[in-house]
Amino acid sequence: MILTKVTELIGNTPILSISIPEKHSQLLLKIEKNNPGGSIKDRMARNMVVAALKSGRLSPGGVIVESSSGNTGIGLAIAAVEFGLRFIAVVDHHAAPDKIAIMRALGADIRYVEGDYREDEVAVVERQRMAAELAGEIPGAVFMNQSDNAANAGGYSEFVREVVNEIGGVDAYVGCVGTGGSMTGIARGLKVHNPQTKTIAVEPDGSIVFGRPGHPYYQSGTGTPAGDTVGLVLDYSCIDMGVQVSDSQAFETARYMARRTGMLVGGSTGGVIYKALEFIHSGLIGGNVVAAVADGGEKYLHTVFNESWLRERNLLDPQIAVQLDRWFGREAIAEAPRDIPRLYAVEAA
Repeated sequence: MILTKVTELIGNTPILSISIPEKHSQLLLKIEKNNPGGSIKDRMARNMVVAALKSGRLSPGGVIVESSSGNTGIGLAIAAVEFGLRFIAVVDHHAAPDKIAIMRALGADIRYVEGDYREDEVAVVERQRMAAELAGEIPGAVFMNQSDNAANAGGYSEFVREVVNEIGGVDAYVGCVGTGGSMTGIARGLKVHNPQTKTIAVEPDGSIVFGRPGHPYYQSGTGTPAGDTVGLVLDYSCIDMGVQVSDSQAFETARYMARRTGMLVGGSTGGVIYKALEFIHSGLIGGNVVAAVADGGEKYLHTVFNESWLRERNLLDPQIAVQLDRWFGREAIAEAPRDIPRLYAVEAA
């Protein structure tokens, strides 16, 4: 197939099946990191731009302004190139440096919020305030406001179509929840095809999406931090269960997947995989369980995949690898090969 635009590469991502024979189930990972911007957010970013252009809210040659931790920003930067628009990304210190570098490479104008924030504190409220302010000051600018933009959730209809066409019956979907766009769009769409499909939304421990107490966390691009409000795009009615995952569980699972499968996944995807396996083994879900590899670990080599960074923040927990070995039906690693860090040199339980 010969294509003429980079955005035509969005979608039709492959699915990797991981068998869980003990539970007569399979974990089906839709590899959204294969989108041109490296994440699932490419789908909704282009959809928001197209919707804004069609409605006349955004004019040709106009300016897109958005608060982003990186992946939505990358998707918007790609869409801006396609439609001849200018893109301003409002970011904070929590955004992965590699994501910011990618946005810059794509021509985005990067603006940092000001203020003193803890390293594990996400400055979403200030990012959104600054983005709205910039859009109001710049002629022809539009604040995309992904948290409240209906075109966010609408950008995942093709994801659902692809999953249903490839798999047929989907028994459960497990996904991360931040603004709620992907979770709402995918959960709602899957339930149209099968109302019995169980949908589980995963947020970081410390996020307030499901009413639990908020506190800082390191997982990037997911959850809603304390002090922010849950976006209007999130539809709780299509979500059967909201659960939390710790930074250590998410990051150790991402590292485990790299060493056991050869695939680099981002931290939030690590959290989704951890909870999917936990619920498969608890018997809450089974059969065809779908999860999205929302983005790749390539953007987190200096954090999630940096053992020194993890150790300094007390995020290392080798027992998680032991648990994952059990869930995957493998014996825990008794002695680490020379090329594998001692993090995974743990005794079999």
